[in-house]
Amino acid sequence: MSEELTTAAELFDAIGAGYEDAFGRPPVVDAAVRELLAVLPPSARVLDVGSGTGRPVAADLVAAGHRVTGIDVSAEMVRIAREQVPGAEFVQADVREWESEPGTWDAVCAFFPFLQLPRAETERALGRIAGWLAPGGRFALITVPADVEDVPVDFLGHSIRVTSFPADALADRVRAAGLEVTGTRTETFAPDKPGAQPEEHLLISARKPG
Repeated sequence: MSEELTTAAELFDAIGAGYEDAFGRPPVVDAAVRELLAVLPPSARVLDVGSGTGRPVAADLVAAGHRVTGIDVSAEMVRIAREQVPGAEFVQADVREWESEPGTWDAVCAFFPFLQLPRAETERALGRIAGWLAPGGRFALITVPADVEDVPVDFLGHSIRVTSFPADALADRVRAAGLEVTGTRTETFAPDKPGAQPEEHLLISARKPG
């Protein structure tokens, strides 16, 4: 196992395009994007938190005519996403520090960005996201559900520390942020890398009241 990478920026700068090679289009991500495309108004404003390489999420949303802004802590991921999805805007930023006007987004996607955040910081981020959503706006959250906190794991050949929530507990945190949970879905997914272990993916779909 390689030297431990302590931040998400370090990890994803190191992985770069290898993330897309390994994960491609997980079924639960496709399901989340299909759900959004079915309910979003035309030319919706969508914020993609932890936008990675820009594919498939930002690419699919832009192709459907939506206005997408992606934020990611990794400069390398932002560089790749700008090349691959020129129709979206990508910004290097941390969701804990990035600022947005309240009520300005029709949807927010957060696909796996919280796994290296302490639980308290994830809860604060959920509250910030709820504030950014317009009334009736949609929130799609995907994670690897587990009752773990600051646990060392190997991820695509790199040593990192992971924190997550059990599925029910995370849904409760989404409700506590002021959002209505409209559905959940789980899938088992195996990354396309030698030795990679299957993992459970959880989608929580939510809506801002109003």
